[in-house]
Amino acid sequence: MTLSHEEIRRRGDYRDLSIDGFDHETLKKLYYFMLRLRRCELALIDEYHPADEMRCPIHFCVGQEAVPASLSLLLKHDDYLFTHHRSHGYYLAKGAPMNELFAELYGKASGANGGKAGSQDISHPQSRVYGGAILAGALGIAVGAGFGIQLKNTSQIAVTGSGEAATEEGIFWEAINFASVKKLPVVFVCENNRYSTHSPQENRQPPGNISSRVAAFGVRTETLFGNDVIKVYAALKKAVERARAGEGPTFVEAFTYRWNGHVGPENDDHIGYRTADEIEFWKRNCPIALLERQLFDQGVLSQADKEKMSAEIDEEIADAFAFAKASPFPEDADWRRLNLSPSTPLADRLLKDDASAQFDQNQQYAIPGPY
Repeated sequence: MTLSHEEIRRRGDYRDLSIDGFDHETLKKLYYFMLRLRRCELALIDEYHPADEMRCPIHFCVGQEAVPASLSLLLKHDDYLFTHHRSHGYYLAKGAPMNELFAELYGKASGANGGKAGSQDISHPQSRVYGGAILAGALGIAVGAGFGIQLKNTSQIAVTGSGEAATEEGIFWEAINFASVKKLPVVFVCENNRYSTHSPQENRQPPGNISSRVAAFGVRTETLFGNDVIKVYAALKKAVERARAGEGPTFVEAFTYRWNGHVGPENDDHIGYRTADEIEFWKRNCPIALLERQLFDQGVLSQADKEKMSAEIDEEIADAFAFAKASPFPEDADWRRLNLSPSTPLADRLLKDDASAQFDQNQQYAIPGPY
């Protein structure tokens, strides 16, 4: 299916979200996650200035809650999730702790990465979620993880999230090609929010959605309105199931929209790269509001339920702020040890020099243990 941001707006306000026949507990969990992520981001935006205590720029994901909400219910603890620089939704989707997220933004030693990574590179190895500021960099790592999973023959999968601008990097197509050839257990998720910083997609890429180009590599694709969390959940569920069953990669292109500036919390609309009408359209078609309307109309959720959820979330956010502000800054770092491991026995064994005559492109792969 060919889709674009212009086509979505041409069709008018979205009316197709349906929860008919959908499990109520799953609906509530999707809603709770989106509400939690939204309130978390808004709280960080409100607190960033005038205190100026957070130690890094932040790429907020307000308006893009549907994809991480869906992943939060579909991924297992030992699955891998690799994210782009708009990372908070993915971080929380893997169950990583909010207080360590906040502490990381404040540059504190108790942060997820000891206060040294900030928002763009935040990772939580215990939860197997990894962020990265290098555009499209996570794609190659996700494919490598998928290859490792295949070699070990486990039921794990690797998921990688990116924006549409990642497809302008060569590594995107190399990753798609290799994953297709090897039938790797990888799910590629593209949150297509139209803009690379301030440049619209139609000024940077040929006509047609990205999915049509990915399909040429023999990869299964799904194209959808990314603010309909029900359709997003269904598409990602199929993709995850295919990956676990050994049926190869899937590319899911979800058309969505960021409400905030490219990097915040400052607003960048004064540059004039998008119109007020465009922003208002996407706010009217908010992923949380679209689901909430159906939940209220069908009696799955009440206003009292929402207020109770909001109070619980706000208490968690307040605790996270308190934790971050009370935590100490890290001591002086040994930057060499932060970048280079002093002990790499597995890598040393794998990277030994072999004579080119011994090379066989059809050789059986084997990784020496123990791991």
